[in-house]
Order: sequence, then C-alpha cells, then structure tokens
Amino acid sequence: MNDQTPHGPDAPRGCPVDHGSAELARLYGPEAATDPLGIYERLRKEHGSVAPVLLEGGIPAWLVLGYRDSRRVLDNPRQFTRDARIWRDWREGRIAETSPLIPMLGWRPDCVSQDGEPHRRLRGAVSDVLQAAVGRGIRRHATHFANKQIDAFADNGRADLVADYADYVPMLVMSRILGLAEAEGRRLVESCAQVLKGGEDAVLHDGRIREIFGELAERRRSEPGSDLATGLLEHHAALDHDEVVHHLRVVLIAAHVTTNLLARVLELVLTDASRLSGLISGQLTISAVVEEVMWNSPPLAVLPGRFAASDVELGGHRIEEGDLLVLGLAPGNLDPEVRPDPGVSVHGNQAHLAFGAGPHECPGQSIGQSMIEVAVDVLLHRLPGLRLAVPADELTATASTWDSRLDRLPVEFPV
Repeated sequence: MNDQTPHGPDAPRGCPVDHGSAELARLYGPEAATDPLGIYERLRKEHGSVAPVLLEGGIPAWLVLGYRDSRRVLDNPRQFTRDARIWRDWREGRIAETSPLIPMLGWRPDCVSQDGEPHRRLRGAVSDVLQAAVGRGIRRHATHFANKQIDAFADNGRADLVADYADYVPMLVMSRILGLAEAEGRRLVESCAQVLKGGEDAVLHDGRIREIFGELAERRRSEPGSDLATGLLEHHAALDHDEVVHHLRVVLIAAHVTTNLLARVLELVLTDASRLSGLISGQLTISAVVEEVMWNSPPLAVLPGRFAASDVELGGHRIEEGDLLVLGLAPGNLDPEVRPDPGVSVHGNQAHLAFGAGPHECPGQSIGQSMIEVAVDVLLHRLPGLRLAVPADELTATASTWDSRLDRLPVEFPV
C-alpha cells in the first residue's frame, strides 16, 4: 500500500481525483487527528454535500457531508449497498489483506455487511438476543461495573474519567452479556480501540477479537450459558460458527463506540455548571444530555461504508458503480441546511444521524442509553463535589478516520 494519490490516465475507473484540488483531503494523518471538523467544513465549501477524499493507504472514497444525502444513502440499500464485495478497489486488488481498512470496510458474514433477506435473517437474530439481554439486567450489570471502577479511584480524590471509567464500563457490561470473563473484556478494550484507530496493528487486533470469540463460541456449544453467545448459537435462524463469531464482534465494537459517547456526555456535564446542577437536582435528565451529544459530538464521526451498486448522481457528483462512500455523521448533524444555527436547542429532536438510519440503523440503541444513564448517575451520586481538574479549554481529542475520542478528562473530588 502506498500513500500516492492516483492521477492521470492510469487512475482507476471512478477514482474521485479530478475535482478542482491538486491534492485530495486525507481523513487520516496529523491534520485529521487534530482538526477533523475543520476538514469537513473546508470540504463542504469546496465540494458541497459530497466530497472526494482519501482513506488510509491513499484509497479513494466519497465522504457524504450533507444530512439529506446521508439519509438518501442510508435509506436506499439497493442503490448504496453495504456489501463490500462490489468495492472496485478491493475487487481489482488495490486493497491489501493487511490494510487497516479491512476491519472496518471488508465483507464479513454478519448483518452489517449484507442487505435484503440475508440481512433480515441475521439482524433478526441479533435483535432477538439483544432484547433478551435487556431482560437479563443491563442496568444491574452497569451498576456493578460502574461502582467497581469508581472503587479503584474513590480514595484518591482524583481520576481520569476516560482511562479510569468511560473506557471500561460499557465494555465490561457488554463483555458480561456476551459471555466473556471480566479479564477478557478488559484485554479487549485495547483491541477495539486499535481497530477504530487504524494503523498497522488494526488487522492484528481484529484477529485477536475474532480468536477470543471463536473460543467462546466453541465453549458455549458444549457448555451453554445465559448469555448472548449461547442465544446466537441456539437461535432458530441457525447461524453457523463464523456468523456467530462475527456478530459477537459487531456487538463488542458497538460497546466500544459507546465508551466514546459516555466520555463525551461526562465532558459536557463537567464543562457546564448548569447541566451538572440540573442533573443533580433532577431538573435535567441524562437522556437529554445524551441527545445533545448525539447531535454535536456523535461517538462515531464517520460511518463505514456503502458501495454504489450502479452509476448514480449524488450531491452534484457522478458516483460510479463500485465506488466507496463513507458517511459523515458528525458533519451531517451540523449541516447548515438542516441546522442553520447550531446553537439552537435540539431538545426533543431525535432525528440525528448518530445511530445511522434505514435498514442498518443500530439495533442496540436502548442498551447503550441504559448503560450511559446508569454510569453517569452512579458517578454523580458516589462522588459529590465532582469537578473538572483543568480548565475546559485544555481538554483535547484525537481523531481517527472513524471517531474523535477525548484524550483525558481529569477530575477531582472531596475524599
């Protein structure tokens, strides 16, 4: 893989290179890591609601920036399929199996990678077992792990709510629901982070996740339990071994995305005294804060990916069959055509793109919401007097192609 932008007559068919810019914007690298919103807005000014970009390895894609265009793509799987087997750059050998794009964009035997009847069969199984998991006590598990994480730093008077809390609570809850031991769940925090971060270790860590779930699936065939792994194995949709493994992986990756949402909710609460006092007094609900974060700092900034099933026009650009599209959830939520004044309250408006939309809209939304509500509630009640330990303008975030994660959230509290 190289980082050279393909130009001229040798550029592959459909490669979005000739759009008035000598160098396409990269959704990776130093600038993307520190100022993704600046890149999105520059691209919107230069290209409109759809822009040509490069992903890791110099791979071309279309970034959908407009809210309405994102909805069109998400709501029309026949035009814009999730099946990466039609991805021209992959089909024609320009994507190495070691590419960090593979864990996020490659085809897998899961509901995320398929449309139509195969998607309905597999998603039905996942939805069923997730619903059963809710009945087995998501809030109880969230309360347990929230308290356990707080116990580790409660006597110190200080903590980093990213590394000490948000990174772990949702992951440990879902690890328990999936059927993993707590130690395995803790080890997988790093692997999930590396898959989202990209880079040379992404494929290695993705393989580690699948290996752990492969072993879990084998154990549950002979020793069934009261967990999601057993539920998938016993479901009437008759998932095979690989389908079970890959769906366990999908659920875990979703839990990792929820860690970013929890961190962003805590950031908003701790940098705004009115929100903090509103939560403590009961005048403001955690779900209202979550809703605001979903609009302004969605946990997944860019959603991978869709592939044009035929030549089509989108946002004034000609998209060719086999082209890759990635969906800008963050820029879509800030699209001036639907939010001319981002400062206006979004309270009660759940039309954000943070969970996606259409047939592939996230089926575990209520689980994520429950975990965050419990994690915030337990934290505020366990640590009265909790406050940010640094000025709010010193908080920083580091972005990958797919998300922008808070680096740290240092807090202090009376002991």
